[in-house]
Amino acid sequence: MEQEKLEKIGLVTLDGTWYAGEDLYSDGDVEEELLDIVKTYPEEAYSQVIRERKSWPVLYHLSHLRGNIVRYLPLEGTERVLEIGAGCGAVTGTLAGKAGHVTCIDLSRRRCRINAWRNRQRDNLDILVGNFEDIAPHLTEQYDLVTLIGVFEYAAWYLHSPRPFEDFLTRTLALVRPGGCLLIAIENRLGLKYFAGCREDHLGRLYAGVEGYSQQDRVRTFSRREWEELLRAHPSVTSRFLYPWPDYKLPTALYSDAFLPTEGELTDTRRNFDQDRLLTFEEGRVWDSLLREGLFPAFSNSFLIELRKEA
Repeated sequence: MEQEKLEKIGLVTLDGTWYAGEDLYSDGDVEEELLDIVKTYPEEAYSQVIRERKSWPVLYHLSHLRGNIVRYLPLEGTERVLEIGAGCGAVTGTLAGKAGHVTCIDLSRRRCRINAWRNRQRDNLDILVGNFEDIAPHLTEQYDLVTLIGVFEYAAWYLHSPRPFEDFLTRTLALVRPGGCLLIAIENRLGLKYFAGCREDHLGRLYAGVEGYSQQDRVRTFSRREWEELLRAHPSVTSRFLYPWPDYKLPTALYSDAFLPTEGELTDTRRNFDQDRLLTFEEGRVWDSLLREGLFPAFSNSFLIELRKEA
C-alpha cells in the first residue's frame, strides 16, 4: 500500500487505496463550508451553527437528529460495524459511540475528510475512500451490523450490473455475519408526502416515484410490496419493517408493526426544507383516515428495514 494514499486526521485513518481521484457525488461548494465548520466548532455547537446559517445542507449533514435512525439499536459496545455510504458522518458518530469498531466507505474524499474531522477523537473508526464495488472484494471479514442509510436507492450508480438493486442486496448481505443485521433506511416510493405535494427526494420532480419513475431514472425507491418481492430471493433472512417519522432523514419517532401511531398523533407533516412543494391536502387528516384503515405501513414516508441472517 502506498503511504501517500493514507491520511491521518486525529485518531482516524483515511485509506484512499481505491479512490478514483474524483468525487463522483457532491453537494458542491457547501461541503467546503461543512469542512470548515467541523474543523472549527465542537459538536455541541452544531445546533447554534445550524440556526445561524439557515442552510438545508448544513442542517441535513450536522443535525443531531440524523443519529436517531440508529440510536435505538441495542448494541453492546463490542460489535464491528460497516457503514456503506457514510457521507459527511451524520450517523457515524452515533454508531462509533455504541459499537466496538466502525469501518466507513464513501466514494467522496471530501466527504470522508468531513467525517474524519468531526470524529477525529474516536479511536474505533477508519474510513475507506472509494466506490463500494471496488472496495468490497478486499474486505476480509463479516460484520455484526452493515448499514445502508440513504444509500440503497443509488445502487445503479455503485454497481455495474443489469440488476443493480438485487445484486447490491446480495453483496451487502454477504458482508453480514450469521446472526448479524443489514440495516436499510430508504424513502417509501408511495410515501404519503409525495401524494401531498412533496417532490421526489432524489430527482426533485413531483410524483416521479408514485408514477413509477421514467426509464432514464437511475435512482429508485420501493414500496412495501416491492421490498417484499426483493426479499423473496433471500429466504434465510428475517425481515422487520420499522417506520421513521416524519422520515429517516430527521427522525423524531420510530414506529413498528407492533407499535403504530394513533389517530391525532401525526401532526408534524409539513417538513420540507430542501425544495418547494405543493399542499394538495391536509396530511394530518389523511393520516388519521389511513390509520383507521390500517394502512400506515403502506404509506409511511420512509422505511427502516432490519434484515437479520440466520445464526
